[in-house]
Amino acid sequence: MAEVQRRIRIGIDTGGTFTDVVALDEDSGELVTTKTPSTPDNPADGFMAGIEKVLGLLGLPAGTGDAISAVSHGTTVATNQLLEGKVETLGYLTTEGYAAMLEIARQSVPDGYGNSYFWVKPERIVPRHLVRAIGGRLDFTGAEVRPFDEQGAREAARWFRRNGVDTLGVCFLHSYANPAHEERMRDVLTEEHPDAVVSISSEVLREYREYERAMTTLVDAAVKPKLSRYISNIKSRLDAYAGASTALDEPGGAPDRLGGRRDVPFYVMKSNGGVLSADEVVHQPITTVLSGPAAGALGAALIAKVAGFDRVLTSDGGGTSTDVSVVIDGEPTLTTEGSVGVFPSKIPMIDVVTVGAGGGSIAWLSPEGTLKVGPQSAGADPGPLCYGKGGKDVTITDAHVFLGRIPPHLLGGEIPLDVEAARVGMEALAKQLGLSPEACATGVLEISAWNQTNALRQVTVKRGLDVRDFTLTTFGGSGSLLLCRLVDILNIPTVLVPPNPGNVSAFGLLTVDVKNDYVQTHVCLEDALDSVTVAGIFDALAGQARAALTREGFPEEQHVFVRTADLRYFGQAFEVRVPVSEGPVDAAGLAEVAARFHAEHRALYGYDFAGDSTQQVEWVNLRVSGIGPIQRPEIERHPVATALDHLAAPKTRQVCFDARDGYVETPLYWRPDLQPGQGIRGPAIIEEFGSTVPLHPGFNARIDEYLNIIVTREA
Repeated sequence: MAEVQRRIRIGIDTGGTFTDVVALDEDSGELVTTKTPSTPDNPADGFMAGIEKVLGLLGLPAGTGDAISAVSHGTTVATNQLLEGKVETLGYLTTEGYAAMLEIARQSVPDGYGNSYFWVKPERIVPRHLVRAIGGRLDFTGAEVRPFDEQGAREAARWFRRNGVDTLGVCFLHSYANPAHEERMRDVLTEEHPDAVVSISSEVLREYREYERAMTTLVDAAVKPKLSRYISNIKSRLDAYAGASTALDEPGGAPDRLGGRRDVPFYVMKSNGGVLSADEVVHQPITTVLSGPAAGALGAALIAKVAGFDRVLTSDGGGTSTDVSVVIDGEPTLTTEGSVGVFPSKIPMIDVVTVGAGGGSIAWLSPEGTLKVGPQSAGADPGPLCYGKGGKDVTITDAHVFLGRIPPHLLGGEIPLDVEAARVGMEALAKQLGLSPEACATGVLEISAWNQTNALRQVTVKRGLDVRDFTLTTFGGSGSLLLCRLVDILNIPTVLVPPNPGNVSAFGLLTVDVKNDYVQTHVCLEDALDSVTVAGIFDALAGQARAALTREGFPEEQHVFVRTADLRYFGQAFEVRVPVSEGPVDAAGLAEVAARFHAEHRALYGYDFAGDSTQQVEWVNLRVSGIGPIQRPEIERHPVATALDHLAAPKTRQVCFDARDGYVETPLYWRPDLQPGQGIRGPAIIEEFGSTVPLHPGFNARIDEYLNIIVTREA
């Protein structure tokens, strides 16, 4: 077979319902997007189907996998495992005297003390009988107070082996300052229990606060076996596929898809907004817990920034959930105070709030007879009633289909929908509530809209931000279906819907750099801070980042390092992160960091102590991010056509926007036919391959020069 010269970079985001694929021809800059149904039983099947489909759209026949230059992947494997609580048996090794730390936790009660009478403490990630305490002790400086109890460590390792506990987390007190005892414990486990999967806190999170460090380490250990199997399975199939075309040229050569002849660079999206090679990510599985949502936020951030919007809310609606985040000046906000389900994970992650309000979210009746929506989802199989796969529950998608707000098919006609099944299910639910089917369907969507609204308020109002100062960017297969109601409820001035909104997360995977984060706790008051010591810690962290980027194949001249520090006022419990400038770390540089802290503290909380010498600044953590830049796709700019107040629509459909008004004849527009500068007045429906935008009465839409739909209310 003739050698294929094209270089294709692919982004794949696997969701609960669909697998989204975007391919970039690195030479021509051509972008191609598509979707394929997810395969929950074996996600690798949907992954490989997406690869073949997108290569076919690029005109590359089957068996030309050698054209693939790299693949970046967003996965929800770790996220779903934690959200569903499917954590297999774990063992925990800690310092003698601290065996009850997981039980004590943070002594916090959800919703405050008013809920303490009814609240039931959740199960611990490791039950008390699977905790073993090991003798030995370090102080907060890392100095050894008592020597490591090697005999006790060996007995604990043998006990876990005898009892079949093969996944272990190790977190010793003050190991952030000195990892020696933890590293020796790992050596003992390697000798005494060689089949064990082990995570140690000094490698997962070298930061103080032992409960959060322990939980993060245990979550890392919990997801490591499943994620490693998943990544290894996909990588082996991808390498085999890429090598199959080579096999065709060999004597008698049918493609051998079990033994690839070329390793494809395969990257996995991390929660911090970077990617990491598959070979490395299996050693850092905790970093992928928000892999999918992070890619969507980054893709939307780039699209909105190019379009001229610097303060953006992103809303990524999928089949199971909706993920929302804040973007300021093109950068999503980061946090280290996140959690997935009931498990806190103190790693750098894009600050995403997830709510169970996706297209497959189920409408159900509470014991009191009230209508609820989500968080349970019908998923991809059997899916909503209209999928015709035997689903039994009314979902958000069924409500949209019944009201005519989405067409009677998905993916441009590839997947027909059973409108009659949706109607029958909606009528049955409406009868239970004593409502008309139209009122029931609009009620389902109203509840979903308010669920999404509450998530958007969590990332704005709860953090001291005025939601009215932001542009909302909606994407994902279901993300734009309720945008008009979100505008009404939140009083947001503008909504941006990117081209191919169902594939923004996959597009985001092509825009992100390789990124690794390193942290070292160094608690010290500003007056006692030694610039030489701080510089040494930053240099050591940068050395770790440099080594990781070199392993990833980046030459040293491409390495980028970003330094930050966590500061607080003495006596405060939590810190504020501020940037640390490049260049030598000296007294002037340290003073500049403190000044930034005062300003950021005022921005967050409305006050600071910059002029009060009695309030001392305390440094807590030093951080370095190592970044390996990649080539980003260009977002094409198009000439603007003559603006029209209202375009003629070739087709119409009966659509219900309000149960009181019933169905109205509504114009239908095919989005690829719309030109920059053209405008549409609601009511209208704008359809495309992977998504639909219902434009309610009283709303206008225009197409900007980057082919985004810009939605506003009529003046």
